[in-house]
Amino acid sequence: MIEIRAAAQADRSAIWPIIKAVIARGDTYVFAPGSSEDEMLDYWLSPEKYAYVAEENGKVLGTYWLKANQPGLGSHIANAAYMVSPDSKGKGIGRRMAEHSLEEARRMGFTAMQFNFVVKSNSAAVTLWKSVGFEVIGEIPDAFRHRSEGLTNAYIMYRKL
Repeated sequence: MIEIRAAAQADRSAIWPIIKAVIARGDTYVFAPGSSEDEMLDYWLSPEKYAYVAEENGKVLGTYWLKANQPGLGSHIANAAYMVSPDSKGKGIGRRMAEHSLEEARRMGFTAMQFNFVVKSNSAAVTLWKSVGFEVIGEIPDAFRHRSEGLTNAYIMYRKL
């Protein structure tokens, strides 16, 4: 059974291999594949974010964070990012984290969630986000330098809570 809980500093060593594997592919996140462990973990677990891990039998298989998309007068809309260990794809971990994040965002008082940058060719993510109620509200041409496909568009996706 997949359990989701708040991430702790002690989870850094379990989160890093997931981040490293995901960004190494150069096909879904804007981070340089060679980004350092400290740089990435400091970003992922930064104080303005609420970070979580998805575990199965005590092993961290995925992680996500949630935060206000903008400060001040835009702080009622949440933003989030998700990563699943490549070895754990197809187990429903991404869907479980998506559902959990929507519940958490609602609980925290956010009225909507917006993803600012979903690589269009990341069909697994686009399909998942649409299946949980997100819609594409914009498309940014040539926004991402995909490792194998070259310049690729990115979506802006949105869902009311």
